[in-house]
Amino acid sequence: MSIDFPLILVILVAGSGLIWLLDALFLAPGRKKVIAGLQKQYPNWDKTDNPQHQQFQARVADQAAEPVLVEYARSFFPVLFIVFVLRSFLVEPFQIPSSSMVPTLQVGDYILVNKFTYGIRLPVTRTKVLDLNEPQRGDVMVFFPPHMNETYYIKRVVGLPGDTVSYRNKRLFVNGEQVSREDVAIAPGVNARYRLGLEQLGDVSHLMQVDEARMPRNFSVKVKPGHYFMMGDNRDNSSDSRVWGQVPEKDIVGKAFAVWMHWDSFLSIPSFDRVGLIE
Repeated sequence: MSIDFPLILVILVAGSGLIWLLDALFLAPGRKKVIAGLQKQYPNWDKTDNPQHQQFQARVADQAAEPVLVEYARSFFPVLFIVFVLRSFLVEPFQIPSSSMVPTLQVGDYILVNKFTYGIRLPVTRTKVLDLNEPQRGDVMVFFPPHMNETYYIKRVVGLPGDTVSYRNKRLFVNGEQVSREDVAIAPGVNARYRLGLEQLGDVSHLMQVDEARMPRNFSVKVKPGHYFMMGDNRDNSSDSRVWGQVPEKDIVGKAFAVWMHWDSFLSIPSFDRVGLIE
C-alpha cells in the first residue's frame, strides 16, 4: 500500500492552520484579557528581580496558558506551508527505484522534478489551473502510469500526440524517420551484452542502451490526442508505454531536471559524484 504523501501534507497544513486560526479568533483574545488584568494586579511583572515576576508567571501559566495543541500548530504551520508550496508547485525530490532509465539515471539517484514547467496543478486532485509549456520529445518526465495511478514513474518522452512511434530491430522510429543514434564505445570491464548509444531525440542528445541478449520487442503505434508515449533509456529492460499504454496529459507530474545525490542504501554513504543536469 503506497502512502499518499501529498494528501497527508494537505491535511497537516489545513489542520494546523485551522487550529491556529480558530485560536486566534476565539480563544487568544480571552487569554490576552486575562494577562492584561494580571499585569495590572502585578505592576512589577516585567522586572525579573522582583517577586511579582514569578507570581505573575505562575498565574499566567495557570489561567492563560496557550494550549499545547495550539502551540504545536502555530510552530509547525509556517514550516509545513513552505514545504507544501515548494513540493506542490515548484520542485519535488524523487528517488530512482529501478534500472529502467540506465544509463541516464542509476538506481539510488535522487533527482529534482520541476512541478510548474508543464503547468500549475492542484495537489491531490491534479487539476491543472494554469497552462504553461507542453512536454517535448526527449524530456525526462515524471508521471502517474495508467495501470498504477498512485505511484510515480519516470521515463523519457518518445512520442507526442499524433506521432507514430515504431521500434524495429532495436531501432526507434518517429513518424517514419529513424531516430539518430551513434554507438558509444564500451569501457573495459563493462558487460558487453549492453550496447550504449548516443541518441538524438528532438533537441535532446542522451545516452541509452540496448541488451543484445534479449529479443527486440517490435511495435508500431499512433499516439492518441492528449497522450504521450513513454520509454525507458534502458530499452530492453523497461516497463513503459509498450507494456501499460500511453500516458494521459492529466497524469503528468513534472519534468526531471537534475540529480542532486546518489545513495545506494541506508547503510551506505551518500555520494555527490553524479550531481548535475539530466539530459
